[in-house]
Formats: sequence, structure tokens, C-alpha cells
Amino acid sequence: MPMNYARTALLLAALTAIFVAMGAAVGGKGGLLVAFGVAMVMNIVSLWKSDTMVLRMFKAQEVNEATAPELYGIVRSLAQRAELPMPRVYIMNSPQPNAFATGRSPANSAVCASTGLLEALTKEEVAGVMAHELAHIKNRDTLTMAVAATIGGAVSMFAQYLQLGMLFGSARNDDRGGLGMIGTLVAVIIAPLAAMMVQMAISRSREYQADRMGAQIAGNPIWLASALKKINAIARRIPNEQAEAIPAAAHVFIINPLNGRGIDNLFSTHPNVENRLAELEAMAREMGISGSAPFDDTAATPSGSDDAGSVWVAGRNYTNKPKRPWG
Repeated sequence: MPMNYARTALLLAALTAIFVAMGAAVGGKGGLLVAFGVAMVMNIVSLWKSDTMVLRMFKAQEVNEATAPELYGIVRSLAQRAELPMPRVYIMNSPQPNAFATGRSPANSAVCASTGLLEALTKEEVAGVMAHELAHIKNRDTLTMAVAATIGGAVSMFAQYLQLGMLFGSARNDDRGGLGMIGTLVAVIIAPLAAMMVQMAISRSREYQADRMGAQIAGNPIWLASALKKINAIARRIPNEQAEAIPAAAHVFIINPLNGRGIDNLFSTHPNVENRLAELEAMAREMGISGSAPFDDTAATPSGSDDAGSVWVAGRNYTNKPKRPWG
């Protein structure tokens, strides 16, 4: 845990410095002071409310046993296996299959799956993905991930605001001490680099750790391996519009959500999928698992419900068509 807090502190310091430098480049000393004040408030808020802010970024909606019985049941069963408190469960409306976890601690955590993921994967594959996300929570990766997404997203939005200012001619030299148009150009260029730094600051090794622990929680590495193959293949064809708007938050997802736009692997927030698959397949051999056994989760279906008619999501609040039942 001390290492996690140290990593978060370094990340906060680096992003604060970039944000303040952007303010100084555009507005001189006045811009520096304003940006510093905003950054301090943002740091405090992101440490305590980063989970809520990240979920809002992706317009995720909370579900429960009544609105998403099978997904909720899977998460509950896996959380019990992992000896974790029950996290809040969310669904984001995106055709790209993907998922993420967030929260400052296991007691204040949430997991989120996209509608595309629920449509594309089997019950066992979803269990593998959710176990991976719970591993991030158990490893306390989510604090760093959420803080990076929150502040990195703010840097990106600041750059977009500056681009609009340039478009309408508001960036100019004046007596505030800023660099005017030059400063604005510098800030606009820095923002994507800052987002890239945020992505690279989150070590790729944590994905391998979450894969391994997630496979242990689920009980079968093949489930996660199969899910990663499907998610990666579909994500290359289907963009995630919410993530495209906030590239600094790409690192929170199980698979790079920017693949749909062909982002260079050199700056990918995630390790190579083939390498992850090799690790999981080796783990399966170590465990003596050669196939994908069914996920036994009696908690996935609430008492009194009809197994044959159960669906991922009840109603039409989270997607415009009902989900297919398992089985």
C-alpha cells in the first residue's frame, strides 16, 4: 500500500506541474496562479471523488440485482471468492466490448461493463473479465488509475478549450504576461503528450498481475483468455466514442479502447494481447486446466426469477435492445 500511495503522489505532482505550466504559458503569472489553485482543488476532489468522476466521464449507470440480475450475481459471487466487499456495479452504453474498475479503496469501489461486452461474451468470459477488474481493486490499482484518469482528462479538456479559443481568435499576446498564440500552441501540443504520460505512468505490468490474480479468483484462466481474444478483435473494429473523447482515461479499461482508431502500440496503455494470452495459457497448464468448464454461480439468478427468461439487463435504460439470455 505505501508504494501505491507514493505512486499516486508522484502522478499528482507531475500532472499538477503540467496543468500549471499550461496556465502560465497562456496567461502568464495570473494564469499560473489560477491554474495552480484549480489544480489543488482538483487534486483534493480527485482523491476522494475520482471513482464518481470517472464513471460520469463514461456516462455509466448503476445497476442492481433487479435491473441486471446476472451481471450483478456474477460480481457478487466473485467478490465473495476474492474476499472483497461488494463493489457497486455499473453499465456503460457502448457497442465496444470493454470493462473497467475504479475507486479509492476496496470499500469504495465500482466495476463497469459495456453493453457491447455483455452482448459479445459468454457467462464464463464475463466472469473472467469481472474477476480481472476485482483483482485491480484487491491490488489497490484503482486509486492511481482513477486519479490519473480524472486529472489527465482535465488536462485534455483544457487543451480542447484552448483549441476553440484559437479557432475563434481569443488567444493573443496581451499584458497578462502570457505567450499568447505561441503559448496556446505549446499548451495544445503539451496536452496530448500529458495524456500519453498519464497512460505510460501506469505500469503495464499491473495488467499481467490483474490477469493472474483474476484467473485465480475466477478459477479458470481460459475464461479470461477467451474474453481477451474476443474483446481485442471487436475493439479493433468498433470505436469507443467516450474513450476517444478522453484518451487520458484509456488506461482504466481491460483492453485499450482506442484500438478502434488505430492508436500506435508504442504508446499503448496495455501490454500486447498475445503476451497476455500466453501468460494465461501457461497458467492454465500449471493448474491442469485444458478446457472451459461452466461457471457455477447460483447467486447469479435472484430467487423467484425465471432462469429461461433471464437477461443481462432488465428494461431498455442501458441499451436499445434486450440482451440474449445465457445458455
